[in-house]
Amino acid sequence: MTIVYIIIALVVGLVAGVLIGRSLLQKVFAKQEEDAREKAKLILREAEINAENIKKERMLESKEKFLRLKAEFEEDSNKKKNLIIQNEQKVKQREQAVAKQIEDHKKKEKEVETLRETLNTQLEGLKKRQEQVEKEHQSIVSQLEKIAGLTASEAREQMVEALKNEAQIQASSYIKDTVANAKLTAAKDAKKVVLETIQRTASEHAIENCVSIFNIESDDVKGKIIGREGRNIRALEAATGVEIIVDDTPEAIIISGFDPVRREIARLALHRLVADGRIHPARIEEVVAKTKKSIEEEIVEIGERTVIDLGIHGLHPELIKMVGRMRFRSSYGQNLLQHSREVANLCATMAAELGLNVKHAKRAGLLHDIGKVTTEEPELPHAIIGMELAKKYKEHPDVVNAIGAHHDEIEMTAMVSPLVQACDAISGSRPGARREIMESYIKRLKELEETALSFEGVNQCYAIQAGRELRVMVDADNVTDERATQLSFDISQKIEKEMQYPGQIKITVIREMRSVAYAK
Repeated sequence: MTIVYIIIALVVGLVAGVLIGRSLLQKVFAKQEEDAREKAKLILREAEINAENIKKERMLESKEKFLRLKAEFEEDSNKKKNLIIQNEQKVKQREQAVAKQIEDHKKKEKEVETLRETLNTQLEGLKKRQEQVEKEHQSIVSQLEKIAGLTASEAREQMVEALKNEAQIQASSYIKDTVANAKLTAAKDAKKVVLETIQRTASEHAIENCVSIFNIESDDVKGKIIGREGRNIRALEAATGVEIIVDDTPEAIIISGFDPVRREIARLALHRLVADGRIHPARIEEVVAKTKKSIEEEIVEIGERTVIDLGIHGLHPELIKMVGRMRFRSSYGQNLLQHSREVANLCATMAAELGLNVKHAKRAGLLHDIGKVTTEEPELPHAIIGMELAKKYKEHPDVVNAIGAHHDEIEMTAMVSPLVQACDAISGSRPGARREIMESYIKRLKELEETALSFEGVNQCYAIQAGRELRVMVDADNVTDERATQLSFDISQKIEKEMQYPGQIKITVIREMRSVAYAK
């Protein structure tokens, strides 16, 4: 029984403990719930205050923006009003000027009419005087015939006979002097005859090329070269000034441009970028800059090696550099440097056979096309440009004359001049019509670039797609977006007015903003 009571007491105590614990837990939960509600109310109150503050700030910002836009609009409106007023004033001034010109024209018409009447009266007086003079002339002739006892025709015949005898005597004397002079200059005249004969032996053949092919191992490389949204290929074209054509041609990229040096820089830069694998705009600019520097060094090295091979000494460093630049240009089917070397060797051989100065002939042969590679582009033939360069760098007068006269732009005064002309024709074999087409094409592309560069704010300009597109890079600091749009229109208008071209030309103005900072 005791055990039973104990168990009952335990059960009763357990139940009582459970009930007491439950009541305590309910009180705790009720208190926590009340605290949570208080916190929620506080959060809601803070949120409402913050929302109200944000609302006020947004309203203030909206008011400020509205006021700013209103001020800008008013300022723009005032500018336009001022511009309209100025234009109206200009129109009024022009109207006044036109009215004044009309009055001046009317006055001039009256003056011309008065002058015409005066001239008519003077002409009538002159006719009368002419009739009087003719009558007096006839009377004088009749009086002279009576005095001389001869008619006018008989006197004329006697005078002609006397002049004929005198002319025969003078002609005989002149022939004797000419023969004597010819005997003294026979050797010199014989050399001229030989040279003129050589000039007639040139054949005709020509070819030109304005594209380069860059071979790649796989077409996957094309995607890297193009870049995301074409930014890589645009950066490469902007840096080199050529057009990069990536089409369906397997394992090949076409580099198009009229300047062979630019094409070579683009080809070498592409080779380095593909070999390196890192292709992005900053890397492209870095590689193109290094390639340009290496090309300049290679040009100097080629020039020095050429003059050493030909045995030409004392050539000015700038002329040596231009000789090196010939390596990257073509002369109607031949490399320009190879063509000049051939002309130099031909001139040396013929000068030796004819007893002329071999050194001068070789020097003139090498430098005869130097005007084609100068960085300056004045409106002059390349022979005249080359002559001025040779004169500037203290070349011998015979060499200067041979360079300037090899296309008959100036008179030949040196014996080596016709020799250079003949050797140039033999080596180059230039046909007239095709030569004119190619030179006019290159000249048109250069004129396109020069036209765009004449505008303020233009940094660089490249004619691409065989002259069908003109890409103009402008200075972002000095040219705004609105000005860039106006600039493209102005360039197109100037090209339409001043140039002749087939089809149409697309003018693309590129304005790129760059911000550069250095972490030290």
